[in-house]
Amino acid sequence: RVLELNLADLNNDEDQAYKKVRLCIEEVQGRNCLTDFHGLTLTRDKLNSLVRKWHTMIEAHVDVKTTDGYVVRLFVIAF
Repeated sequence: RVLELNLADLNNDEDQAYKKVRLCIEEVQGRNCLTDFHGLTLTRDKLNSLVRKWHTMIEAHVDVKTTDGYVVRLFVIAF
């Protein structure tokens, strides 16, 4: 299972409310869940506030394999 929640809810910091964190539940131990990081996204209103008229937006993504065998997918947005 994958759950999505605001970083502000995790850290009790409203300044980070525009970041959405996705966590994958790996194991359930009683009332506790062991999770693994699954992704980070920005809210739609934050992305819209970053985009300006008459400016170029560049999006790129790449899959990178680490030395220990993990595959990390990176997404980049530049204005």
